[in-house]
Amino acid sequence: MNDKSRIRIYGSDYCGFCVAARRLLTEKGLDFEDVPVGGDPALRQKMEEMTGRRTIPQIFIDDRPIGGFDELYALNKSGELDRMLGIGEEA
Repeated sequence: MNDKSRIRIYGSDYCGFCVAARRLLTEKGLDFEDVPVGGDPALRQKMEEMTGRRTIPQIFIDDRPIGGFDELYALNKSGELDRMLGIGEEA
């Protein structure tokens, strides 16, 4: 992974799509910051203000919101996720 890329997931432990997003990233060997918003209304509100969305997970790459699990999955399937993160690029 490109060390400059940062992945952050706003979610909860009880959300199936959050678990699936974490699993996808873990299986790719990617590090990510997990931001639990389930029990923190202020943090959840901040997430909503940053994304305009109430649903979780909300995933950010390099502080850019990419959406939820469906969007992450589509980026991965198309190869765009690897491109965004610099995976497989020659140094």
